[in-house]
Amino acid sequence: MKTVVLGSGGWGTALALVLLDNGHGVTLWSRTPAKAEEMARTRENPLLKGVPLPESLAVTGDLGCLEGAELVVCASPSFAVRETGKRIAPYLRPGMVLVTVSKGIERDTNLRMSQVLREATGDVCRVVALSGPSHAEEVGLRLPTACVAACPDRDGARLVQDAFMSDCFRVYTSADIVGVELAAALKNVIALSCGICAGLGFQDNTKALLMTRAMAEITRLGEHLGGARQTFGGLAGMGDLIVTCTSLHSRNNRAGILIGQGRPVREAMEEVGAVVEGYYAAESVHQLAAREGVEMPICQCAYEVLYQGRQAREVVPELMGRPGKDELLGTAWL
Repeated sequence: MKTVVLGSGGWGTALALVLLDNGHGVTLWSRTPAKAEEMARTRENPLLKGVPLPESLAVTGDLGCLEGAELVVCASPSFAVRETGKRIAPYLRPGMVLVTVSKGIERDTNLRMSQVLREATGDVCRVVALSGPSHAEEVGLRLPTACVAACPDRDGARLVQDAFMSDCFRVYTSADIVGVELAAALKNVIALSCGICAGLGFQDNTKALLMTRAMAEITRLGEHLGGARQTFGGLAGMGDLIVTCTSLHSRNNRAGILIGQGRPVREAMEEVGAVVEGYYAAESVHQLAAREGVEMPICQCAYEVLYQGRQAREVVPELMGRPGKDELLGTAWL
């Protein structure tokens, strides 16, 4: 297929290479023409160091590359997805498949990325979400990875599965696009929180506690909003949570470590040098939980640290001192 990947960050570039390896004609689009020219000249993306870009991968800053495309992958940061959708709308035609790989919830509207794309593009194309435990650095090196292609239309999910499936990139299908997208966005808040714990000097016991109880509250909100419980125990849920909370490839984890060590939030994100999606997701989760009346104590404390200036060390005794409960009550993902 003729495919276009929108977004020249590490993740967009890694996915472009997966598609290229599978024999598709691939163009990687950058919103910054100067960056596109530099990548085309050096055949490397600075955000994916050490991974050469084959000459057969076209790199451009011209959206005209969308003409005649059959598969379009949107890899923009979550805050830029609506703008990107509006820009590409004139080029989209029925029959194209639009894949969102951005992990987030839009600020204020609280829409998932597939919903944002459908609104911004006029709902011309089928939209499929692709998500899972997948660091760009490892996908670029062709290390074994698995994701989930989610779409209520099973044919759309299978098309994306077939396009990306390879001996090093395994893809499962799901009809639960709601659960897959919510899991993708919410786990970033927990990865930031795990990083904060590490920065405070807490170790493995604390991280295991945080990840397990956070998954319970993520699932509680996700199921309330229409996601399937099983999704949160799968690749897009627990799988992605594990990899994002435990690896220094994770921007969210790295930013959290700096915050836990005492750096101001903005300074920590600037030092990481790339988009920290969990910061933006924390506000959206706070809004959603308040609107829906869902109890999410860990995410609430993360929001207070990130947006209200609370000291991270202050919230720990608050969380540990909550009234005792039966573990299985409210642990929706088990």
